[in-house]
Amino acid sequence: MGIPVFILAGLLVHCVFLVSIFEIYFSSPLVHGMTPQQTPLPPPAKRLVLFVADGLRADSLYELNSNNTPQAPYLRGILENNGSWGISHTRVPTESRPGHVALIAGFYEDVSAVAKGWKENPVEFDSVFNESKYTWSWGSPDILPMFAKGNSHLESDNIFSYFSREYKENIKKVDEGVKEIASMIDNFYGNDGKTAFILTSDHGMTDWGSHGAGHPSETLTPLIVWGAGVNYPQKVTSQFFEDNFLKEWKLENLKRLDVNQGTLPLEYLNNSAHFKAESMFTNAVQILEQFKVKMSHKKETTLSFLFTPFKPLSDSEQINFLKKARLYIQQQKYDEAVSLCKTLINLALEGLSYYHTYDRLFLGLSIAVSFVGWTAYVILVIIKTHTNLTKTIQESTVLFYSFAFVGMIIAFFLLIQTCPWTYYVYCLLPVPVWYAVVRELPLIQDLAANLLSLRIGQSMGFLLVCALGIEILVFSFFYRSTLTIGLLVFAGWPVITQLWVQAKTTALIWTLLCVLLAIFPLMPVVGREPNIPLVIATGLLTLLISCFSLTSLCNSKNKYRNNEDLKVHFYQMLSVALSTYVVSSTHDSLKNKQGLPVLNQIISWMTLVSSSVLPLLSPTFLFQRLFSILLSLMSIYLLLSTGYEALFPLVLSGLMFVWISMEQEALQHYGLSLKPKLAVFNFSYATDITQFRQLHLDDVRRAFFFVFFIVTAFFGTGNIASVNSFDPASVYCFLTVFSPFMMGGLLVLKVVIPFVLVSCAFEAVQVTTQLSSKRYSKCCFCISKHFFFLVKDYGSWLDIGTSISHYVLVMSLTIFMMLMNGLAQLLTTQRLELPRRTKHHFT
Repeated sequence: MGIPVFILAGLLVHCVFLVSIFEIYFSSPLVHGMTPQQTPLPPPAKRLVLFVADGLRADSLYELNSNNTPQAPYLRGILENNGSWGISHTRVPTESRPGHVALIAGFYEDVSAVAKGWKENPVEFDSVFNESKYTWSWGSPDILPMFAKGNSHLESDNIFSYFSREYKENIKKVDEGVKEIASMIDNFYGNDGKTAFILTSDHGMTDWGSHGAGHPSETLTPLIVWGAGVNYPQKVTSQFFEDNFLKEWKLENLKRLDVNQGTLPLEYLNNSAHFKAESMFTNAVQILEQFKVKMSHKKETTLSFLFTPFKPLSDSEQINFLKKARLYIQQQKYDEAVSLCKTLINLALEGLSYYHTYDRLFLGLSIAVSFVGWTAYVILVIIKTHTNLTKTIQESTVLFYSFAFVGMIIAFFLLIQTCPWTYYVYCLLPVPVWYAVVRELPLIQDLAANLLSLRIGQSMGFLLVCALGIEILVFSFFYRSTLTIGLLVFAGWPVITQLWVQAKTTALIWTLLCVLLAIFPLMPVVGREPNIPLVIATGLLTLLISCFSLTSLCNSKNKYRNNEDLKVHFYQMLSVALSTYVVSSTHDSLKNKQGLPVLNQIISWMTLVSSSVLPLLSPTFLFQRLFSILLSLMSIYLLLSTGYEALFPLVLSGLMFVWISMEQEALQHYGLSLKPKLAVFNFSYATDITQFRQLHLDDVRRAFFFVFFIVTAFFGTGNIASVNSFDPASVYCFLTVFSPFMMGGLLVLKVVIPFVLVSCAFEAVQVTTQLSSKRYSKCCFCISKHFFFLVKDYGSWLDIGTSISHYVLVMSLTIFMMLMNGLAQLLTTQRLELPRRTKHHFT
């Protein structure tokens, strides 16, 4: 297989693996075609008024002011004298659309909406709106249209803090508005006592003004209910909750009724036991109808001898449950009826999950077999390309027709079950992948013979270290502190390999920088603790290092060739100085409520543009070009920083500079080639020299270092899997008006900058160690299969979103590193020549 065909095949296989999780884990669980159910008894209310306060936290509403007066006097009076209250527990993602879906439609956000960015549901669903005779709604135009199929919306919350004056003033406005509307409606209907009122929130908000993740300040929302059919306040002497909110809010003597969306809260209802039992029975029948539709669909699309029903709810069991519950109601045993209906609901929900995931094991095994096959094939291609092992392949007609016959059997099996076309892709993919592996049988035999010739202990030790390294990378996606452990191990690498003997100074600097970088994964996620003085100090430190570097280069043999080179360096220093000033000035202006100065905004955008070009004007000598890239990226990164993360690329790049030197020492240590003179090494003279050297075991270690540094670049200061890890203040030097696409682009740029630094350093490593980086990216694929089996479609949305992000990140990393490799080559090898002014001499 040629290189272009191999790359194309790799892209296709990666795309299949990437898309597969959305088919296997995130297809919509909603079903259609059920018979509508109604409670036979008349409802206690003729109308419902629902107030949803966008972004209102429970503690912000319930707590008292410093003078012991309520934040919302009207609503406080309601919960003390007229209605019931509690905390509603939302789920992640704590955004407006999922919150409103849970409130109005009665189910948690459809998991397949992950592909829609939580903005539009991919399938139609019933809600209180379309099941009511009349519905009127007033509110923000970016919220209401989302319940109409085909309309999308953009989140446009004002960014206010738990503690800002604006936030507390908004609570007072909400209180006054609710009071006015409630009075107006009661008067309009002649105070007939047939109106029920509910006040709640779609989500909360963090102390720094963001939402989307699973912090209690985002998931705990207020719930106050009053009016027709609602219980009055219930006095209690004591009640137990794990939190201390009751004492803080001075509500210890009023019964707190917490709810989770989707569960009928009977304690809120002021009605007869008969009505409550009938309501629960109707609820159970509704869910049982969904179960029946789901079971019928799966039974129709599965061969009879392969179909395995959900035994706890067989046809006879369903009839028994319904008959027994109805009999309890007729005998006025309402508590027993409610208990039985709850059991039926739980079983029906389990059955729905059972049939929804019916094909998951089958499809998951197909993808897993493809994973293993493709990984094996990639390893074989690398070994075949970079070693002296056999290059022949096994050509056999019998082999080809055998795999073709297996493919036909699989296709026929899927056809008679009327499976979706995507099932053919996932189930047939292992056939060509493993055919390609088996064709390399001569290479496999040759490789096995060579491995047997090695000492078993040495081989097993090497495999153990490789497996341990991969697991460390996997754990780092869940526990950032794992990166600290890895970096501390890296710090001892020169001692373990005896490299410190031949390069004591370089080894010492390597150790110190590894220890320094290991501190960052132990720090809080970026955005929690802003520290602008530290950002300013980082800018000044960058300028100091730049001055020292300029002095060293001017005094070295590799001096700047002309004034233009010196000008580029000075321009970059000026850019860093301006960025430092803009950060200080902008945050002072915002702190004084004066907004973003126009001049600062212009400087920020000009810095972003100019810093993309300035490195290409600098000399292509190794250290000069790399330092020029660092200065340009630092000037941008400072503008996007709010705290300690400003130091991260500076320390990371320092380690990268030392890594380049350490790899030269390792190269000489193992006798692979002569040590090049890095001081005069020129990127522009570097060509593709992969043919000069074959693979060595130490190259596996080098590849692991690269991947580890890439992961550290992503997770060193936060978790990219959670959008909530980023503070909106990071983009305040560029804009303060809410613009999701622009803000998102700037935040992605902030994440990519450390990535670029590592890629450029590795470009230097691979050209100076005489081995291409194109094969190193395959190391990422070995850890990607771990995350396929760690994808979740249950638990909190934070867990689900994180598992998706991990898998997508790792699957995309291989492709992304290829792009970064191209960008690194552009930044290190290309140079733009400015037109020089011609000197005229007059006589």
